[in-house]
Amino acid sequence: MVIPTQFDAGGEFYRKNPPSAPKEAVFIFAYPLILGHMGKNQPGYFGEFGGRYAPEILTEALEELESTYQKLKKSKKFKKELEFYLQNYVGRPSPLSYAERLTKHWGGARIWLKREDLNHTGAHKINNAIGQALIAKFMGKKRIIAETGAGQHGLATATVGAMFGMETVVYMGAVDVQRQNLNAKKIEMLGAKILPVTAGEATLKEATSEAMRDWALNVSTTHYIVGSAIGPHPFPTIVRDLQSVIGKEARSQFKKQNHKLPHAIVACVGGGSNAIGMFHAFLKDKHVAIYGAEAGGLGPKPGEHSATLTYGKTGFLHGTKTLIIQDEAGQIVPAHSVSAGLDYPGVGPEHAFLAKSKRVDYRMVTDEQALDSFLEVTRVEGIIPALETAHAFHVARDIAKELGKKKDLIICLSGRGDKDVTEVLRLLGEKNK
Repeated sequence: MVIPTQFDAGGEFYRKNPPSAPKEAVFIFAYPLILGHMGKNQPGYFGEFGGRYAPEILTEALEELESTYQKLKKSKKFKKELEFYLQNYVGRPSPLSYAERLTKHWGGARIWLKREDLNHTGAHKINNAIGQALIAKFMGKKRIIAETGAGQHGLATATVGAMFGMETVVYMGAVDVQRQNLNAKKIEMLGAKILPVTAGEATLKEATSEAMRDWALNVSTTHYIVGSAIGPHPFPTIVRDLQSVIGKEARSQFKKQNHKLPHAIVACVGGGSNAIGMFHAFLKDKHVAIYGAEAGGLGPKPGEHSATLTYGKTGFLHGTKTLIIQDEAGQIVPAHSVSAGLDYPGVGPEHAFLAKSKRVDYRMVTDEQALDSFLEVTRVEGIIPALETAHAFHVARDIAKELGKKKDLIICLSGRGDKDVTEVLRLLGEKNK
């Protein structure tokens, strides 16, 4: 049996070099043992993808989390408390707005925006952070940790940590601390401890690795609030369920206003939480086309992009079987994106399944295209979108023209771009030199 690791996604390195592994691979998912693998017919799999590939030290914690979550899903008390905070703290339901000027500007389908940017903390991440903080509370955990790329999940986790009085630690790649400095400062202001990660590419992948290492060492007192639909079972399912409020609301709101369903929906995809939250309510509506926008970065060469669903191959990353950007030897290739939140070499296993089954059409968007859409939406609609969301807007513009007039398209506006203004100005300054 080949035992894959985080950095040995396809197993080739381990086959060729069994006595040793890269220094960074010595962490909680490194060889010699990966335990807790579940059969493909077990919960936690999406087709061939998903599962639980975790070390023995986390097996009990993952089983406790799964058992607790199954009970809480059926608990009226938990549902009532979650709904209370979503309504009175987050500000849900978020509006579904008709984008009149953008519709005219693009000259195609009618454009609708699911306004997750209007949530408290400015993005969809708070939906999941609130839910998982409540789960931690029910499990009696006093400490919460998180990984973050763009800083929005770290900000959301720090926010709920302050609200519930929990000790909070956020791991963030050192590169992302610089390009998302505003969010990093907010996290500290909220009382959370932010730990910059300097290993590897010093971005989201490394932040996730450090958070998982922390969890392994402190599992009795700590809950790891995974920020995207990634990781070992039950995390992809928990995050999907907590973010599914986006799609449920959007479907209901659109149907109430238009007495029908939209022709298409679009969301950006990194790890994939806002997208799977938007997509889930529409998956059975076969006449609704679904599109995902992933980061094409600087181009198609390895190391230039984060287009996992376009170029990825099956492997193992952060405890789950999914599509990963890797080389011929099965080693993970560094990812790149202008948007810190999409800068990840893997993707949630449910997205991998939806891509393979062709239920969702995933398209690449380059850094330059995302920057263009960032400025276009800002100037045309008066909304500054996150750079992550700008990828979705670029795909949406193409889809709107393909659909033509008298058709309807909903874009998940996953977050606002306050955090990106400084970085965009820097990039535009370099571009104009």
